[in-house]
This record gives sequence, C-alpha cells and structure tokens, in this order.
Amino acid sequence: MGTHSHIPTADAQILPKGTAYQTDAGMCGDYDSVIGMEKEEPLRRFTRHIPGGRFSPALGEPTICGVLVESDNSGRAVRIDPIRIGGRLHEQRPAL
Repeated sequence: MGTHSHIPTADAQILPKGTAYQTDAGMCGDYDSVIGMEKEEPLRRFTRHIPGGRFSPALGEPTICGVLVESDNSGRAVRIDPIRIGGRLHEQRPAL
C-alpha cells in the first residue's frame, strides 16, 4: 500500500502470486488542506520560496483512509477493500 501522493487510487487488486496492491491508500486527515496542514504556510513557502513559520495541523473534518486485506493461512491475499470514512471524499466501507 502506497501513500506518496496522499490521494486514494482506484486500483486495489490482488496480484497473481497473492500480493495485495494499491498504488495509494490516501491520507488520514483534513482533505481541505495541504497534506493535512493548514494551507497558508505551505502555500506561502511555495509561492515566495522563503521558509518561515511552522506548519500547523488542519482542524477540519478528517478522513480516514486505508485498506482492508484478508489473507489465507499461507499469508497470501484473498481479498482487498479500500476504506474511506468521514470528511470530503466519497465514503467506502467494506462489508465485514
């Protein structure tokens, strides 16, 4: 499970030898932010190229992103389901 772009991808799959794969599970935090931080300071640094103040966590409604993976007794994945709960993104809860 990757999480570099912090944007959940729709490519959850089980590879031929039983590896669960998803390019990006997404971030846990406020999606009305810059990767979970209040927008002002990161945008100021980007546009002015001058480091300055500290980043502060965004305090909006958070989203929990992740992946549920079920495996067999050998440890190979038999099921993979994305999870997104709360916040701005379309919610997705796997049936357990």
